[in-house]
Amino acid sequence: MLDDVANQTLDLALKHADLAEVYVEKEKNWDIDIQKDNVDFAKELYVLGAGVRVIIDDKMGFSYTSNMDKLNLMVEKAVFNAQANIKDENYSFATKSEYKKVEGTYDSKIETLELDDSIEFAKSMISTAQDEKCQPTSGGFSARCLESLVKNSEGINCKDKSTAFYGYISVNYENDEISTAYESDASRYMDIDPEWIACQASGIARNSAGGKPVETKDLEVVLDYHAASGLLSTFTHSINADNVQRGRSLLADKIGQEVVSPNLSIYDDGTIKQGLGTSKCDDEGSPSQKTTIIEKGELKNFVYDLYTAKKGNTQSTGNGMRASFSDTPNVSLTNFVMDYTDSLEISDVKEGLLVTDVLGAHTANPISGDFSVETNNAFKIEKGKIKHPIKKAMISGNIFQVLKNSSSISKETRQLGPFITPRIHTKLRVVG
Repeated sequence: MLDDVANQTLDLALKHADLAEVYVEKEKNWDIDIQKDNVDFAKELYVLGAGVRVIIDDKMGFSYTSNMDKLNLMVEKAVFNAQANIKDENYSFATKSEYKKVEGTYDSKIETLELDDSIEFAKSMISTAQDEKCQPTSGGFSARCLESLVKNSEGINCKDKSTAFYGYISVNYENDEISTAYESDASRYMDIDPEWIACQASGIARNSAGGKPVETKDLEVVLDYHAASGLLSTFTHSINADNVQRGRSLLADKIGQEVVSPNLSIYDDGTIKQGLGTSKCDDEGSPSQKTTIIEKGELKNFVYDLYTAKKGNTQSTGNGMRASFSDTPNVSLTNFVMDYTDSLEISDVKEGLLVTDVLGAHTANPISGDFSVETNNAFKIEKGKIKHPIKKAMISGNIFQVLKNSSSISKETRQLGPFITPRIHTKLRVVG
């Protein structure tokens, strides 16, 4: 079906356009929502949609539809939009490429999942949290099976099929006062353990009870996986080629310079086995690849889609992504890998905080890198041991300085969203 839609759309578009590209996706979603200790709703959703981009005399037009009987109308709108647009010689489509085989992105068990099985997954999280003497407050589960096809007039024809599986829960623990915690997990396979998610959240909530105040001063800080991922989103703004070209990145003129710790290398790798952002190609048809962004502290590259690559006189790094068929591609990460050569253990920390998560990471300044966020489930470390929970604290700093003075805590990593990161050790201002 995807091929028929793509071929028909291209034939229609090329009657009017110099160049054309069609993106088609067929998606099946399972979504479960938890409110308190109940499954609030469960739904199974099927989506089929197409988006077309055309270039006419260096002018781009886009349109989309979820009605496969109206492909001609979609094309007409795209042509109209192109004719109304301004010329830009940086518009282009991907040219014919070879694609590497990627592994671990599809699980047939997810495609054949029944809604009742999804509900049981959610109920298992609820009952496990209750067994751990915690009260679920919210949570959910989602699964997805996505088939996509990118085809254009330049010879691109990339079809991909992938699955994803995700669960999360927030819980309260009440003992004189209420402490809260959150945990999640995601995979390409149906191998997530709902009991592990609920146990992790419940354990953090219980351990956070009876928090003590902390003194305001500079301290060693261990950013756990969620906290690290939250703050790293501030840094990734600066390696996005669109932001670089718009003058919104402090790293714009730093290629070849040391910008983070020399024991840190950073990659964007769309080919990692089982990576949540892994695929044969991006949503423009450019082959997925491993891009070295930083090597031993030195800035090597930014991430590009086709438009920013042509504007920057370079090649796409395979980072042109769409939120769905109804959106045009933008520069986005695939799998963002933090790779440290040196690592410490918590036993090496004389005095500091272990920060499980942060609140307000979205308020950080993405250009300067400055942030001031509230810790969520933080614990005091003394003489290499976790001593007690912290009642309330803020941590502040600059993400560029954080990464210049950082190392990993052990080599174990987790993927949360696009970020594959270990726990990160650094120094920050702690405000009690």
